[in-house]
Amino acid sequence: MSDQNQPSERARQMRDKAEELEQAAQHAVDPAERQRLRDKAIRIREKSEQENGPGSGTMDPM
Repeated sequence: MSDQNQPSERARQMRDKAEELEQAAQHAVDPAERQRLRDKAIRIREKSEQENGPGSGTMDPM
């Protein structure tokens, strides 16, 4: 059995965290807090892509 097609556990955790931050940003009342949460989500997705390859930072294929 090969897990080559399955994302690593770390990549999944990073995606989940980025998604949580995006949802929190959508509910944030303070614009500065909203931006901070979105920026952090972007950094996590970028780091995920660096560590796990393109496409691992998001579940949406482009």
